[in-house]
Formats: sequence, C-alpha cells, structure tokens
Amino acid sequence: MTEADALPTVHDSVVHMLQDAAERRPDAIALKSGSIQLTYRDYAHSVATLTHQLVDLGARGERVALLMGNSIDMAIAMFAIHAAGAQAVPINPLYTAREVQYILSDAVPVATIHDLGVSDLISPLQDSGTRIAAGGTDFIKTGETPLAQPFPAPDDPATLQYTGGTTGYPKGVNITHRQMSVNISQREAILPTGPDSESIVCVMPLFHVFAVSMCLHLACYCRGRLVIMPRYHPAELCETLESEHISILPAGPTIFNGLLNFDGFATTDVSALRWCYSGSAPLPEDTLKRWEDATGCFILEGYGQTEAGPVLTYNPAIGTKKPGSVGISLTRTHVQIVDLETGETILPPGQTGEIRARGPQIMSGYRNLPDETARTLRNGWLYTGDIGEFDEDRYLFIRDRKKDMAIVGGYNVFPREIDEVLYAHPDVAEAAAVGIPDDYYGEVIHAWVTL
Repeated sequence: MTEADALPTVHDSVVHMLQDAAERRPDAIALKSGSIQLTYRDYAHSVATLTHQLVDLGARGERVALLMGNSIDMAIAMFAIHAAGAQAVPINPLYTAREVQYILSDAVPVATIHDLGVSDLISPLQDSGTRIAAGGTDFIKTGETPLAQPFPAPDDPATLQYTGGTTGYPKGVNITHRQMSVNISQREAILPTGPDSESIVCVMPLFHVFAVSMCLHLACYCRGRLVIMPRYHPAELCETLESEHISILPAGPTIFNGLLNFDGFATTDVSALRWCYSGSAPLPEDTLKRWEDATGCFILEGYGQTEAGPVLTYNPAIGTKKPGSVGISLTRTHVQIVDLETGETILPPGQTGEIRARGPQIMSGYRNLPDETARTLRNGWLYTGDIGEFDEDRYLFIRDRKKDMAIVGGYNVFPREIDEVLYAHPDVAEAAAVGIPDDYYGEVIHAWVTL
C-alpha cells in the first residue's frame, strides 16, 4: 500500500466507532433534538439498553426493520441494531402500506422498530416480527451500561438498504461493517473534520443512506455534536444554523435552493459554517454559485449510490474544487468511464460513457436477486447505470442516468443538461426534464418547472 492509499482510522464496525467516541468524550454532547440532548456516555448506555432487548428477541444474525422519522430514538435504534449483531433495514415511514409490505416480505425482519405515528399503518401488515413502538425519546436512558459483546465482525452484514432505482420494485442492498467503516474513513481522507469540535445538522431523512453516512456516522467518527431536525422547514433550519453554530451542513439541492429562496435566510448568521456537503441528487451550478455568493461557504458536491457504500467521489476540501463536477475518486477507489454498448472499453477524458467503480466500500450484492447482482457487479466492477465523463484532471462530471438518456432524432440528449439551463433562470425553483415517446423523433423532451 502506498502513502496515497493510506486512510485515517478504520474501525472494525460502527459499534467500535461509538465505543471509541464514548470513551474519549463521555461528557460531551453527542445528540441534540429540540430541547433534548444526550452525552456520549448516555448515548452508548441507551444503545446498550436497547441492544440487550434486541438480543433477547433473537436479533443476532437476523434483520431488524426501522420505520422511523428523524429523532434521537432513530439514532439510538440504528446503533443498537448493529450492536445486537443484526442487520438494520431502514424504511421510509412515508411509504404506503403496499410499499412497506413488499420490503418486509423480502427482508423478513425478526423485529420492527417504528414510530408511534405509523402504528395504524403497520398493524395489519405481515412479516414485521416483534413490533417495538417509540415516541422519539423513549429509548433515551442514563447510566454506564457497557455496549454488548461480542461486537460485530468487519464482514458481518450491517445494513440492508432498499433502493428503488429504475427497475420497479426496490432492491435490498447488502452492506457489511467493513464496507461501511472503510467508506467513513475514505470520506474523512478527502473531507477532513475537526476532531471533537464539529457541530453537524441532520435535516436529511435518517432512513436515507446519505444522512446515515454524512450525518449520523460523520458526527460519531469525529466525536462531534449531531443536531437532529425532525423535518425540513427553512425558518427552523435557519434558526438552527444560527443558534447551534452549525459548522457542517450536509443537504440535498432542494434544501440549498429552499434556503436561498427563503426571505429570512439573508439575515441568518451562518458564520460558523465551514463546509456544506451536497449529495443524493445533482446540484445545479447556479445554486452552487448563489450559495457561495450568499454565504462565502463552499458546497462540496460528491457522487455515489446506495450500492457504493455510498460515496465514490467528492470535491476535495483542500485543493481544486470544480463547479459542476462531483470531484475526484476517493482513496482506494477506482472509477472508469466505459462504452455504453459493451461496458468494457475504457474511454479517455472528454468522452461520455457509463461510470463503473470498484473499491472496498462496494456492496456485497442484492438480497434475493442473484441475476440482478450479476448484471450490476461484473468482474469486480460496480456498473452504476450513470453516464459521465472525466476532464483532463480526472474530475468526474455526471451527465445523466443511462436509462434517462433520450434519443431525439438520433441524437443522445441528456435531460440533466436541460435542467441546468432551466435552473439558471431566476424565477425557477425546481425543474425536471424527461424524454417521452414521439412518433416522428422517437423521443422528445418535456420539462416540468416549479416557479
């Protein structure tokens, strides 16, 4: 291994990471939501208490579903599932009963931890196992109970994250503790945090892999403070950014746009902000420029997907940042552009093709879908289904989803490029262009715009 391949501390599991933080900063505030806050000592104790309950239910080696919104209970439950030697299955609590039932039937969890507010939704469903309801702070305990041994091994399953993609029913992505922990350290290598000093806000949903990686795990890794917001509202986020002296804001483009278009944002004190991370969707260049003009703080855009553990590239915190680019490959990650026909011919900078990647963070495969796994993981490479190109400096630019590309009169047209043009108009808040069938051209572009 060369010096360039070296990584910051890689924990054997995220449970080891929490134990390390609790031992080093027991009295520091780990979690805060509204008026409730929790030290690292009580964070670990709360996790340990719920862990013992899950172990008694037979969770070790099984799966436990999470049907919860953002709360301290959600953070405790996620770590407790891991500490119990089980695989966490986060589910969007806004899903319909049919969508939840599909995931439960595929995952077959031994237990489901859910918000009280979705009790009516889950009560008639099958395959949920033992049901544990929580009200947002029910899992908070004080004390010094040690985390349950044995801790998970690096190759134990950590998360079964369901992702929709473009193929219809959601697919369960298997991620191990090694894959998850390595990706945390890969991110730290390119986006270094200040140990023991960061204040991070979580406004993205914790059932989503982006928030788990860039909020829940990031805060614990750097032994910082995570401020959890139950929902996104621009006025509430502005108040949190100012009153909590937030130093890191991980968010999606919709949130950055929403703040820029909110009247109260211009008078919000965001002087504590050091970095903003964008992910989960393409960031319009106009949004990036407006944000930096308004705040003086960079938005660092990255790229990944659930199958990638989830991060593959990021604009570096130190060094060149290129607007419109999703940055450079993470340490120990190889990213290539290959032809769209065979997926085997490596294309040079400036040519557009499918993005494929390999690295220690790539998923193990899809649950119960061997054929889909074989199509997506080929010869050690993850075929992302995304279209992009490198520039001469090996900065990656995303052009579109492979299946979203429209062929208009024989020409390849990428809807995202049209989105960028629409977003440049000052009256456009949101835009989405797609290709639809046309008798003459084969496909034509239609766009939906929110003003």
